[in-house]
Amino acid sequence: MLGVVGNICLAFLFFPVSRGSAVLPLFGLTSEASVKYHIWLGHIAMTLFTAHGVCFFIYWSVTHQLSEMLKWPKTDVSIVAGEIALLCGLVMWVTTLPKIRKKMFELFFYTHHLYILFIFFFILHIGISYSCMMLPGLYLFFVDRFLRFLQSRRGVRLVSARVLPCETLELNFSKSRGLSYTPTSIVFINVPSISKLQWHPFTVSSSSNLESEKLSVIIKGEGSWSKKLYQTVSSPSSSLDHLDVSIEGPYGPFSTDFLRHDTLVMVSGGSGITPFISVIRELIFVCETLKLKTPKLLLITSFKNSSDLTMLDLLLPISGTPSEYFNFDLQIDAYVTREKEATRMNQKLIRTVWFKPRASDSPISPILGQNSWIWLGVVVSSSFIMFLLLMGILTRYYIYPIDHNTDNVYSHSSRALLNMLLICICIAITASAAFYWNKKQGIGETNQIQSMEGATPVASPNSWFYNADRELESLPQESVFQSMKVHYGERPDLKRILFERKESSVGVLACGPKKMRHEVASICSSGLADNLHFESISFSW
Repeated sequence: MLGVVGNICLAFLFFPVSRGSAVLPLFGLTSEASVKYHIWLGHIAMTLFTAHGVCFFIYWSVTHQLSEMLKWPKTDVSIVAGEIALLCGLVMWVTTLPKIRKKMFELFFYTHHLYILFIFFFILHIGISYSCMMLPGLYLFFVDRFLRFLQSRRGVRLVSARVLPCETLELNFSKSRGLSYTPTSIVFINVPSISKLQWHPFTVSSSSNLESEKLSVIIKGEGSWSKKLYQTVSSPSSSLDHLDVSIEGPYGPFSTDFLRHDTLVMVSGGSGITPFISVIRELIFVCETLKLKTPKLLLITSFKNSSDLTMLDLLLPISGTPSEYFNFDLQIDAYVTREKEATRMNQKLIRTVWFKPRASDSPISPILGQNSWIWLGVVVSSSFIMFLLLMGILTRYYIYPIDHNTDNVYSHSSRALLNMLLICICIAITASAAFYWNKKQGIGETNQIQSMEGATPVASPNSWFYNADRELESLPQESVFQSMKVHYGERPDLKRILFERKESSVGVLACGPKKMRHEVASICSSGLADNLHFESISFSW
């Protein structure tokens, strides 16, 4: 029974990590917000499977049947396969512990690929018939994973990078006009020159409506991988004129509804400001282009050092100038917690690095074209129908004659292997056909973008915070900001700030350290203000 309940957990384990799945949006979920369910299910499943194995070991020890541990019968449960699957699962489980995962992320990342062996031997252990319980989630994950593999094989066109003095980069990629995404979306980035195997998620800071041919991400140098990337791009001695980059995504919420509020209060800490940049840019488009009424915006952001204030320069796109936007109501309260006053040692301007594109690079485009949901349905249904037909033919003309021969019985393990092989083949054929068909349809737009690459690049605006202790409206660059204040040596009084908002509907978004998000959540749920509507944006596991 422990094994049965563990298999039920396994049936739901893969739904949260299918990034491009059509299932999660039905429940208003995104893949990055659903990782916590994957973690919970993984812990429960491994606890049950471990108890399942330990109980059998005790039973065999008491009944003097330890030889059962070495059995791999032809027509029954394979004990050896189950032991190998459990061993792989235990290695994965140990490396997911928070202390190990955070301190040795690469160890966690690489050992987590043992899930392939775990699933392989698990199916050999219980047989293909009983493993059908987890087939729906596993099948959608395989489809999603193979499509991501196809997308990641294409090098994307990196146009430029804005280098900030606070060890932060804004990478700007070329994208097709047909690629649309919502604010707070994320992409997974791989830079082969740093690591050929590592993929890291980053928030998309651009708006697909405001910047129809560009996708931007912001990367702060906090880990070893991101620090190496910053050093590679920012080094003055580097003659870098091209950087190979691959991307998976973007992935994000199916829709957002920020316009339903009268006021949006965005509370961020450190690099937690990055998802709010995409929100601000999207609302700029709604206000200035669609001429719709947008909520008032209050951005409360905390930084450790004054050099981090330059991240606020990224609120506007690289092609934008402050004079372009007049009617957008945005107020910024920035807090520098570790400095008592503005320092002059970090007064460096933002530097823009331009890259030369290669003919093999292509703009970021949807994996399955503009009608991706329809194509995804076609891939899933057609591959499964193909699998059923092929399996039916093989069963009738190959397995059935062996099974009905009294001198021989077709092995359960061989049947499971055959089913897994056919599933992988059918998914590979249909997904590849759909992917390359849509790629062929988008060649015209790619060529058009390539022909425009020779245009003279627009320079990045200089840093607005050369005198950050003054309000922004007193600077020459008056822009979307109604006012901006920088507070040194203090933290924001979030309770006072939130309770002062008297509008009928106040959306409160929080992104940053867990302690800060919990503080904002407790204020909004205290019952002292009915107009506060809280939403947490978290990308940490």
